[in-house]
Amino acid sequence: MPVETELYELLGVSPDSSPDDIKKAYKKKAKEHHPDKNINDPDAGQKFQEMAAAYEILNDPDAREVYDRHGMDGLSKGAGGGGDPNDMFAQFFAQSGMFGFDFGAPPRRSKGENTTVPYEVTLEDLYNGKTVKMNMEKEAVCSHCHGSGARGNAKPKQCSTCDGKGWTTVTQATGSRDRMHVARQQCRDCKGAGERLKEKERCKKCKGQKVVTEKNRQEIHIERGSPDRHRIVLRGAGDEYPGIPPGDVTFLLKTQKHESFERIGDDLITHVTITLSEALLGFDRILVSHLDGRGIKVSSPPGKVIKPQETIILRGEGMPIYKRPDDKGDMHVILTLEMPDDQWLKTIDLKALASLLPPKKKELEPLPAIVDEVPYEESDIGDLRSSFLDHEGFEGQFDEHDSDWSDEDDDEDGEPECRPQ
Repeated sequence: MPVETELYELLGVSPDSSPDDIKKAYKKKAKEHHPDKNINDPDAGQKFQEMAAAYEILNDPDAREVYDRHGMDGLSKGAGGGGDPNDMFAQFFAQSGMFGFDFGAPPRRSKGENTTVPYEVTLEDLYNGKTVKMNMEKEAVCSHCHGSGARGNAKPKQCSTCDGKGWTTVTQATGSRDRMHVARQQCRDCKGAGERLKEKERCKKCKGQKVVTEKNRQEIHIERGSPDRHRIVLRGAGDEYPGIPPGDVTFLLKTQKHESFERIGDDLITHVTITLSEALLGFDRILVSHLDGRGIKVSSPPGKVIKPQETIILRGEGMPIYKRPDDKGDMHVILTLEMPDDQWLKTIDLKALASLLPPKKKELEPLPAIVDEVPYEESDIGDLRSSFLDHEGFEGQFDEHDSDWSDEDDDEDGEPECRPQ
């Protein structure tokens, strides 16, 4: 007694049929269901390919023997589940050259669908911590029919499309022009349940789907010092389905760009502009407005001349350390020098200023044999870079053989879909 008879049923023969009977039946069926003769039947192509795949198996004595004894699981697992199917069928597949086989049934869900929700946060949120409440949608077990999908005492019937198995066989094209791949997929009519309800027997609330879309309110707590792309998981707050645990909702924190601070790990970097007087004579003032609203006052050491782009470090003024919020990283302050403008220069005694400032640099010694005097003009190096990259300058670094050069990281995938409100 065969474990399964599906392939025989596809060809309209019995397990006792001879090879000649199977061949004749296949030719008849193939002619009957050929897509060219059934242009109004959208499933004709699939039926035709399924029958071809069934014939490839039943026409091979070794493959048919395994199928008769162990069914499609035997074909996929290697005759009874213990061996490698490649060992037993390598020669068969190489000879047929047309079909690959994947008869593993689609896995049934062990829990509800998980949902990932990207959530944008500010650096202030991560520094101070924050509690967020938001409206969400999820699939919930129907409270009217308690997840049965049926109205009253109605009972579902076996799905006729998949004969109660929950899956159907499909044939797919592969990369090879003359090769097809046969696989199982979830039944589209019963959604893998193996059973269906008549229209009039379905629950009025969920329409026989067993679940309904419900709105709920979720709350998340963003801890102080949470890193960028940190995940906050709400266990069991996701989609439900009868008989299985609900899925999870994961909030993925994405930090917005800040206008004043850059975060590197637990440290912060910021830029502060000081005047020429402060650079020469020192400063004693609030340099930074922090992420919690505090003013950070700093005094430079007496007699210290501050050079352009000099960096100072403020210990313990960085980000709170995640899970240790009483400890903090450091703040690095890059000091940018603001020079006085031309109008200021017109208001002072230049000779008096020159006597106070360090002397100008002397001419080169020895002097070059030839000295050309060139007019002074202002320029923007950013414009030069842009012009260089926009025109042939960048491309000119590569010859014609390098025109097909591309970055191997160009094909990265995107983020999962979510349903926040």
